Amino acid sequence: VQLQASGGGLVQPGGSLRLSCAVSGRSFSSYTMGWFRQAPGQQREFIARISGSGGNTYYADSVLGRFTISRDNAKNTVYLEMNSLKSEDTAVYYCAAGARASSWSGIYGYWGQGTLVTVSS
Repeated sequence: VQLQASGGGLVQPGGSLRLSCAVSGRSFSSYTMGWFRQAPGQQREFIARISGSGGNTYYADSVLGRFTISRDNAKNTVYLEMNSLKSEDTAVYYCAAGARASSWSGIYGYWGQGTLVTVSS
C-alpha cells in the first residue's frame, strides 16, 4: 500500500485548502484513513479519521467544525477539506491508512510523504 498526499500550499488566514491522498494497492475500502499533522518542533498530531465505508468520521477538537474528511472508494482517495484556516494550522500534513479506527498514530501502518500547508498573510 502506497499513499501520495497532495494539495498543500500557501494560504492566507481565513482561507481554504483541500488536501488529497491517493492510495495504491488493494482493499482501500477496508482501511480506516486518517490525517495527521506536524508543526516544526512539535509532535505529530491527530486531525481526523474516516471509516472504510465513509460512514463514520472523528475529528480533533482543534479542527472540529472547520475541517472535513471524506473519501471516494471508487477513486482510492481520501480528502481533507480545510476552511477558516489559522496560522496555527501551519504544518506538514500526513495521510495514513490503518486496520482499525484510532487517533493513535501507532495504529496506522501506512503513511504518505506529507504535504506542507502554510497559513500566512
